[in-house]
Amino acid sequence: MTTAAWIGSLAAILSVVSFTPQAWKIIRERRTRGLSAATYGLTCAAFGFWAVYGVLKGDLAIIVPNSICLLLAAFILLLILLPDRQTAAIAKAIEPVADD
Repeated sequence: MTTAAWIGSLAAILSVVSFTPQAWKIIRERRTRGLSAATYGLTCAAFGFWAVYGVLKGDLAIIVPNSICLLLAAFILLLILLPDRQTAAIAKAIEPVADD
């Protein structure tokens, strides 16, 4: 594997993993206060366009990580846009007992 491929793989892994702490924090705290719907909306659009670009180029190294990031960012955006009660219900379904 070339240096460029290693760096690209590391970037893809870090991009995917970077959404995990925020998603988990929402699930644990059962709220999204302070998060920007506009930021996550733009992030979703960017990942969507990157995924489409990867499809057009036929490059799985672009398609896969950007599609995963799109799903994670869209999940967070959904939780931001839902009423607090529904966000809490989804979080409870994922993690029945919150850390208090």
